This record gives sequence, structure tokens and C-alpha cells, in this order.
Amino acid sequence: MSKNAFSNLSLKPDLLSNLTTMGYEEMTPIQAQSLPHILAGKDVIAQGKTGSGKTAAFGLGLLDHLNVKRFRIQSLVLCPTRELADQVAKEIRKLARAIHNIKVLTLCGGMPFGPQIGSLEHGAHIIVGTPGRVEEHLRKGFLSLDDLNLLVLDEADRMLEMGFQDALDAITDAAPVDRQTLLFSATYPKQIESIASRIMHKPVMVKVESTHDSSSIDQHFYKVETNDDRMTALRLLLSQHRPESTVVFCNTKREAQEVADDLERYGFSALALHGDLEQRERDQTLVRFANKSASVLVATDVAARGLDIDALDCVINYHVARDTEVHVHRIGRTGRAGSRGIACSFFSDKEHYKIALLEDYLDKTIEGEELPPLHLLDQPTHRPSMVTLQIGGGKKQKVRPGDILGALTGENGIRGDQVGKINVFAMTAFVAVKSDVARFALKKLENGKLKGRSFRVRQVR
Repeated sequence: MSKNAFSNLSLKPDLLSNLTTMGYEEMTPIQAQSLPHILAGKDVIAQGKTGSGKTAAFGLGLLDHLNVKRFRIQSLVLCPTRELADQVAKEIRKLARAIHNIKVLTLCGGMPFGPQIGSLEHGAHIIVGTPGRVEEHLRKGFLSLDDLNLLVLDEADRMLEMGFQDALDAITDAAPVDRQTLLFSATYPKQIESIASRIMHKPVMVKVESTHDSSSIDQHFYKVETNDDRMTALRLLLSQHRPESTVVFCNTKREAQEVADDLERYGFSALALHGDLEQRERDQTLVRFANKSASVLVATDVAARGLDIDALDCVINYHVARDTEVHVHRIGRTGRAGSRGIACSFFSDKEHYKIALLEDYLDKTIEGEELPPLHLLDQPTHRPSMVTLQIGGGKKQKVRPGDILGALTGENGIRGDQVGKINVFAMTAFVAVKSDVARFALKKLENGKLKGRSFRVRQVR
């Protein structure tokens, strides 16, 4: 048995057996270094990139400390975005499968306030949320942290960047002094150092390098001078590589929208993700990109936080990132889970200082490569293999993923392997289906019933 096996830890037997059923045997570096200290009740500062396995590290820690019989809020996990909070809550629930009656509640902004008050009245063991909304519930007296024994700050650097300092201060002030605090961060700027010294007690420092080394990412650089050159270069690279999923990073909201609109005009399946979108539009965009019914997402850095898309084929920097850390974070989204990824960056003479910083960091000279041949623009653009259907009912109407799958694959329906991801929200649901059966699937849902009711269904374009 290897020294990094989970079975070497003094975890509750239920947790260990569940890890085995999930196929978790070996700890990732961040888990191996932080879990023994977390289980021993120490405060820990862990520095590691997204995808390093940090959620399981603090998730196992809080579940091991939890006393299920005490129906009080014992752990609080703070995340910068709603997407990340949802993802963390999902992972904790998965890790907790073998322990009965654990209640995990998410409290995020962008969601109705009323139902959250109701859920809090029913109680919970673990809260996962965004700082703004958690602080609001505390301020209004709907949330009490009197029984809290574990506080987790996930992606602490991002929370500070997004302006959550005051909310974090208010939350830590409301939490008991005698508690364990875990802080996870991709970077460790001065601001983090100062918050750690205020809210932590003799923390243990753990630092791990990124789990996907740069050898799984092919980096390319292309010199462009005008905006027209950039758009042509982008079209050429998308036409040559034909990736199933690409994130194009822009430095401003306006540019992200313009680039997405231009790509659409040229026949690509592209969506924009930036801070000016309403929550509803944002949800729909992320659903369509994650379920492979849109192949290009044009995003700003702030909007792409907490974006967790498995196996991203390609990242393109429309402009070089403002600093090296951001560049590394951007391209680190590709080449995960053992697959190779492509990262392409466009730069002009005006950006020579950013390129100089990158050269120092990568320890290599950056030369502009030759772009693919122009004749590639004559071929048809890559179209996604899936289409998204939206159903006018969700959790409030008691619609569950299984109901949607059943309605599609039931009598004379489509095959299960022609159905992709299903996302159910409060009042609406989305299902991805193979594009060649989309019209049939739409009719099937329109004419069929879910929970004994008919719902409106439309194709999302």
C-alpha cells in the first residue's frame, strides 16, 4: 500500500469505504500534505491551483469532524462564485453519501432570498455560500454561527479580488474564536497574508505545484497587429484545430461580447460570458457550454472564475493577460485529467512588456509562430454535436433529471446515449440531446408529460 493511500489516514470508516466506491485510492499532493493537519484540527493555509483536489481535502476534513446528531451549523465554506459554491456542495454531498442525514445547504447571491430563509429555519450541518449572501443572512439574523467549529475560505485570493473583504471580516467576527480555519488559495498575495494573520491560529503552510504540469499543454504564440488580424487568427485556429470546447479570454466585457458576436456571424457556435449578463443569461450560457451545445465561450477573467468545465480542449488569449499569474490560471484550464490541451496567445508590439514577463516566467524566448493557411476559412465551421432544449418547469414543480430522461427515452423515444447533461433549476430545466434527434426529442417532450403535467419546451439558440 502506498504512503499516499487514503486508508493511511485516521478517517471515519464510513468515509473511507465511500472513497473506495468512488474510486479514490491515492491522495493528490495537496490532499497528502494538508489532510493529516486538517484531521489533527490545525489551521491550514494551502496554496494550490484549481483542479488540485482541494475540495476533497477540506470536504473530508469537515465531514470527519462533523457530529451528525447535533443538528447545528458546524461548518461554513465560503466561495467566490455561485458556480463554485454549487460544485463544492455537490462534491461534499458525494463524499458524505455513506453518512446518513447530513444536510448541506447553499447560500448564494443571484438566488431568491425567501426560500433560503425557509431552508435555514429547517436547519443544516454544513453551509456552502458566497460571502455577500452569507453576510446578509448573518446581518438580518437568519443565520447563526454559534456552533461553528470549522471555517473554510476557498479561492480566498479570488474573493478578495472580487471585493469581498468587508463581508469576510463580518463573517469571521461572527464566528466563534475557538474554531479551525482552512484557507485555500491559488496565489498568496500580501492581502491573504494579512487576513491569515488576523483570523488564523498558528497555521500550517502547505504549497503544491499545479497538478497538470505544463507538458500536458501545448503553448503557441502568434503575433498580430490589428483587431482584424486577431479575428482572422482566431477563426484560422478554430478552423484548424476544430476543438469541441474552447474558451477565448478577452480583457474587457465589451470586447468579449463583440468577439462572440463576430464569431457567430462567421458561423461559429459562440457565447459571451461577462459581468453585464443577468444571472438567468449566465446560467443558460454556462449550461450550453458545459453540455457541448456551444463550442466557443468568449469570457472575461472575472466572469470565468469558478468555471469548471471538464476536459477543455483549447484556451485562446485574444489579448495577453495583464499579469503572469492570470496567464497561468487561464491556460491551466486545459490539458486536465490526462488529456493534452492547446493554449494559443495573440500579442502585438504594444504588449512587449507582458511578453517579457512571460518569457521570464516560462524561461524561454517567445517568437511569433506562423498562422494556419488562409484557405481554411473556406471550409464549413465546426458545429457542436449537441442541442439544448429548455423545459418550462424545474425543482419548484418537482421536476427531476430522472423524469426528463424517462420522458425522452420512454416508449418510442430516443436512446439514452443520445441524451447529454441535464440541469434542473428552480423554475426551469435544460437537457442536451444529439443534434440529429433534436426535433424528435422536442416533440417527444412537448407531447409527453412530466410529473403528470405538460410543460412548454423550446430549443435554446
